[in-house]
Order: sequence, then structure tokens, then C-alpha cells
Amino acid sequence: NIGPEASYPVMEGKALIFKFLGGVDAVPLPIRAKDADDFIETVKKLEPAFGGINLEDIESPKCFYILERLRKEMNIPVWHDDQQGTATATLAGLINALKIVGKKISDITISMIGAGASNIATYNLLVKYGAKPKNIILVDTKGILHAEREDLDKLMFENPWKYKIAIESNGELRKGGIKEAIVGTDVVIAASRPGPGIIKKEWVAMMNKDPIVFALANPVPEIWPWEAKEAGARVVATGRSDLPNQINNSLAFPSVFRGALDVRARTVTDEMAIAAAEALAKHAEEKGISEDYIIPTMEEFEVYIKTAVAVAEKAIEQGVARIKRSRSELEETASTIIRNVRLKYETLVKNGFIKDIVQL
Repeated sequence: NIGPEASYPVMEGKALIFKFLGGVDAVPLPIRAKDADDFIETVKKLEPAFGGINLEDIESPKCFYILERLRKEMNIPVWHDDQQGTATATLAGLINALKIVGKKISDITISMIGAGASNIATYNLLVKYGAKPKNIILVDTKGILHAEREDLDKLMFENPWKYKIAIESNGELRKGGIKEAIVGTDVVIAASRPGPGIIKKEWVAMMNKDPIVFALANPVPEIWPWEAKEAGARVVATGRSDLPNQINNSLAFPSVFRGALDVRARTVTDEMAIAAAEALAKHAEEKGISEDYIIPTMEEFEVYIKTAVAVAEKAIEQGVARIKRSRSELEETASTIIRNVRLKYETLVKNGFIKDIVQL
């Protein structure tokens, strides 16, 4: 931890993505606070000034506590992109990957490598979408989570979010490490540490028929896609833009906030995140999904309009929207805002006022 100043350039970039892809005005606000409760109180004091809060780069498990409290105690959307953004994009990709292989989420077994912010949030969203907890095996730095782990009592106090997963998941009571978790599963979702070599080819070869491999570590995935394919993987996704099927948070957060803001939502529910994932998946399916195209790319700007509308409609349905609008009104609002940003950007580039960031 080298201080909040170091985060500022990253947050400036995030603010640019908010604006460019979702038409959302965002302001970077690094906060000098290490104590979770101090951080929470600071964010709560900012509530009157903003329509929503996007949290970034908060260590686990502190991030779970902070997000839970802020979602309960604030009346504007609070979103932790490392958790909800990754989970939403991952679910979107998995929805279409399962269509490719002809499997249902309620029937599959899933191994998850890494138990940090993104995979714990992804686990929770997958379960809410229909995956069976007993069919999910999650691995942390000490091995597979299960109800008989020696550190279970310690987890109960230090990381109750991981403890809950240890208790309710892994119905087979599998024990061991990454290899033991992966063997005989249909899907592996890895969000651990840069590879390659974290996941071995021979382990992928021991998965069920037509396995799905999401290796999301950056800058190098846990296993290279071509190695996974050689081992029999049917669909492979990574976090990289230079490889097929990029699972990218930037597909989610700009449109989620666009939709939430357009109806002045009080929160972003898990169901709203699922609606975003389904909209992303549907857009790709309408274009024609394949093993190398299960999720839209950031260049398909029309998907941000569709996703924003889906999120807004779900907010209205769940009663967390302050403003009720029809689908046509939502489409017009999101389309006008996002297209106007594009038009302004293109005009500035054309007249030489700014450089074309898309080409940089």
C-alpha cells in the first residue's frame, strides 16, 4: 500500500471509461483511510453530492464488509467493481458458454480458483442465478474450501464471507488443491494470480466433456487459451483484450450506472446485476455466438444502451427506482446520452482538439 495518491491516475482512467461508454460523469476521489469504519463514514458524508458511488481496489475481506454496510446504509447505488463488475461480466460470458456446450447452470459442477473479492462475488451471483452451492468447489491459498477445514473457526471471525462458502459449498467434501478441485468439473473460473502454469493442461484434460475455462488473471492468464484448447477445452475466456472472449468489467459498470441513474435508483441489487449479465449475453447471442465469441466487446457501443435499459427496468420492477419510465423512454434517455458523448468526442477528434484515444 503506497497511499491513495497512486490510485488517482487509475481512477482518472476509470472516469473516462464511465463517460465514454456510459455517458456517466465521474470524479476520482482517492480516500486516505485504512480503517473500514472510517472509510464508510467518509463515503456516507459524500452521499448528497453524488448519484452513485463506485468503489475500487479495496483489500479483501475488508471490501465485503464495506460494501455490505454501504448498500444497507446509503440511498444511492454503491458498487464495488472488483466484486460486482467482475461477477456480472463473468456471468454474462458463462451464460453463452453454457449454450455453446449445451449444459444448464443448475446441472453443472464449477471449480473456482482464487477466493478474493471477484470470485467470492462471482460465487454469490452464480448461486443467485441458479448454480447449486454443493456443486461449486472453491480454492484459496490454503486449498479447497470445505466444512472440515482446520481453519474454519478462524475463518468464521476473520472472513465470514469465505466461511459461509466453506460451509454451504463442495457437497462432495473434496480436499486438496487446484488439481483436485478442477478434475471432473464442467467449468473452471480462475481469478487468482498471473500464470501461466497455475492451471496445468493435464488437469483440464481431466475435466468433464466440453469443459469451459475462464482464466481471468492479468496480464497473463492462469493457463494460455491454446493450451486449454489442446487439452480439450471447448470455450476459453481470459481478461485480455488481445485474446477472444475478454471478460471485462468495462462491459458492466458504465451501463449499470447509466441504467441506475436514469431511474434514480436507491441501490444496485443482485438482480439488477443479473439483468445486466443477461442483456450482455443476449446481445452477443443475437449477433451469433461461437466458441470464440460469447460476450460483446467494448467496441459494440449499442450494447451499453441495451444493458442500461435492462438494469433500469429491473430497478423499477423491484421498487428501488425513484422514477418510473417506459421501455421506450428508457431507450431514448440512454441512447441520447450515450450517443451525444460519442458525437462530442468524434467532433473534438475531427477538429484536432484531442487525440483519438480509441487508436492510442
